[in-house]
Amino acid sequence: MAFTILILLVFWLIPLVIIARNKKVSANEKLAWLLATIFVSWLSFILFLLLAPLKPRDSH
Repeated sequence: MAFTILILLVFWLIPLVIIARNKKVSANEKLAWLLATIFVSWLSFILFLLLAPLKPRDSH
C-alpha cells in the first residue's frame, strides 16, 4: 500500500519538477504553469509541453 502511494506521488511530482526546471519560461509564467498543473494536473502539463513559452523572453 505504501509503495503504491509513493509511486503515485512521484508520478504526480514529475510534471512539477519538469516545469520548475525549465529555462525557457519566465518566473511568473512558470508559477502560473505550476499552479495550473497542481489544480488541473496532467492536462495543463500537456499544454505546457505544447505551448510554453507563451511570450518570448527578453534577451537582457
